Amino acid sequence: MGDPEIDRNSQLSSPKPSSSSINLPVVEEDVASDEVAALYDHFRSHFGRPDVPGILKCFATHPLLLKHMMDLSGSLIFSDGHLTRRHKEMIATLVSSQNACAYCADSHSFALRVQGGSAEALCAIQRGDLLSPALTSAEQTLLSFVAKVNTRSHEITVADIEELHQAGWGDLEISEAIHVAALFATFNRVVNAFGLPSQGLLALYENSADPKDESIRSRTIRPTTS
Repeated sequence: MGDPEIDRNSQLSSPKPSSSSINLPVVEEDVASDEVAALYDHFRSHFGRPDVPGILKCFATHPLLLKHMMDLSGSLIFSDGHLTRRHKEMIATLVSSQNACAYCADSHSFALRVQGGSAEALCAIQRGDLLSPALTSAEQTLLSFVAKVNTRSHEITVADIEELHQAGWGDLEISEAIHVAALFATFNRVVNAFGLPSQGLLALYENSADPKDESIRSRTIRPTTS
């Protein structure tokens, strides 16, 4: 069975930013070294995607760093672990929205929808309404904790962990939530500093959806960019 996100991604085509629209040049394929080109080819074959995303091209200035980030993303982000892929996309969307990273917030909002997240849940996460009934009680507790990890990690106490335990989350799930949140904070800062614009994947997803599904268009809001 194929990955639904890969299947939907292959059906969508977002415009590529011009080099003049970003702050710092990324390593495009036509100027990539043999080592980087091989890593780009590995990405396409391993993830089944025709295009190499801009965020990877940011890391390609250091080929070993690119390899490590590809390995880390494949094993931690783009797979089920102690947390489901859907919950990881919730975390990625929340952190990226908090950090005003239009590129990451858009791509992971898209991924959350493809991974089964409802339009209502996405809308709540984007606007920071973490007590929304569109989220389960356990998700409300987890995402509230993630928001604190991203913005006030120095204030986290044992009481926060105990609250997660009471909500049904185990230590391994909590640890993975911290790792995913922290990794996305890094991704957000790299992408924002390089100046990558949103790919518009969520809008393409909405426009390609069943026209009868009005909830997608009427309830989904855009990530903040300021």
